[in-house]
Amino acid sequence: MTIRQTLFFCLCLACSVVAAAQSRPKREVRAAWITAAYGLDWPRTKATDAQSRQRQQAELTDMLDKLKAANFNTILFQTRTRGDVLYRSHIEPFNSILTGKTGKDPGYDPLACVVSECHKRGMECHAWIVAIPLGGRKHVASLGKLSVTKRKPAICKAYKREYFLNPGHPGTKEYLMSLTREIVEHYDIDGVHFDYLRYPEHARNFADQYEYRKYGKGRSLAQWRRDNITDIVRHLYHGVKRLKPWVKVSTCPVGKYRDTSRYSSRGWNALEAVCQDVQGWMGEGIQDQIYPMMYFRGNSFYPFVLDWKEQSNGRHVIPGMGIYFLDPKEGNWPLEEVERQINFLRAHHLEGQGHYRVKYLMDNIQGLYQRLKDDYYLYPALQPAMTWADSIPPSSPRQLQLTRPASGYVRLQWKPSTDNDPRNAPTYVVYGSPTYPVDTSRPENILAQRIQDTAFVYAPILPWTACHYFAVTAMDRYGNESEPSRISDKER
Repeated sequence: MTIRQTLFFCLCLACSVVAAAQSRPKREVRAAWITAAYGLDWPRTKATDAQSRQRQQAELTDMLDKLKAANFNTILFQTRTRGDVLYRSHIEPFNSILTGKTGKDPGYDPLACVVSECHKRGMECHAWIVAIPLGGRKHVASLGKLSVTKRKPAICKAYKREYFLNPGHPGTKEYLMSLTREIVEHYDIDGVHFDYLRYPEHARNFADQYEYRKYGKGRSLAQWRRDNITDIVRHLYHGVKRLKPWVKVSTCPVGKYRDTSRYSSRGWNALEAVCQDVQGWMGEGIQDQIYPMMYFRGNSFYPFVLDWKEQSNGRHVIPGMGIYFLDPKEGNWPLEEVERQINFLRAHHLEGQGHYRVKYLMDNIQGLYQRLKDDYYLYPALQPAMTWADSIPPSSPRQLQLTRPASGYVRLQWKPSTDNDPRNAPTYVVYGSPTYPVDTSRPENILAQRIQDTAFVYAPILPWTACHYFAVTAMDRYGNESEPSRISDKER
């Protein structure tokens, strides 16, 4: 290769890197669902003694380390499955997947553990709650007297050999709120994420005739059922906001709202098949985020994404992507299918992506994890802001100072920022750059985020990549970022 050819190649490579960097947003939700039901993603080890308990926790932290290395920033952790939970609850029993026995304490609190470990890594943790289904007869029987079907039979219904909470009974929303309150009050979670907050599919014979006669008030059965789900969503949303207004409330609805003007949902949609009026929820402002389960491709994906975005009322739409279809046993989609979907979501300014499930990231199915790590998620991303809840940023960090405690290290220190919401101390984002001034709009300059201390130690991986200019901003729990404070180590 001649010198001219080499220079041309390097120029082309540099241009491609710049173009790729410009396409990576600074703010984007990058979420993964960690499924505990049946041990699908976690845990593999039963916690029966101190050693196995440590292995179970290590499985979780190893997973979080790998996600952090690929710049994921949101964990949707399954906290309630079907009438049982993965935290220390006074209402429902521990899931047997933890120890092999229903109701047995594993010797630690899994939700407390994952929240703490996520925050150490600068990631958000959302408690994923399966709402309405309670499981099949065998599962419910295994819970015995601890099952809600035994303790509160009035709000439960049997349907097609399974049990469900009854959305038409006023006690259902109160019961779900009691579980949600327990989680929000006792854990420093960043969000609550409701799954299966809907009726069973096409459930014309669901046994709610008594409640319909009592509460229907002239509405059609379909409209009454949609109103029931909306009433639960509204009750949960306002209940969470009264406790901690910064906690995000989201659902993962069926991936298509209804037929669009040009494309049919083929009978599988949120509004008609399962009674979820999700666009109505966003219009009313009783959702902060939705993660529609868009496990489709082609014209079953793209036009329905645009429909969600157009009707979002400014709320965050984070499509759930069916990455399990990359598995030859599931669908054998080519990797390019997922790449096209991410490119489309970014081109149309969706607020991020959710990956279902984390197992397929850990297995690097068709090289997806590596592709995300090396390209799409090459740089960190901050969370999109919830400006409808709070749009006032914290004050900028004060008296930013730089010292060198040892060769090759830089220590930054600053005075704490303040926020208009005194219940939460701001966290900090540190930026670094080899050029001045540090451009805090560029994600490649983010060195760390969600720092809780007022100090940060920087050590470059390679001497020739070292940053000489730094900036620190403060961020509140709503995602509002302050103006930066800047400093240079060349001024010393």
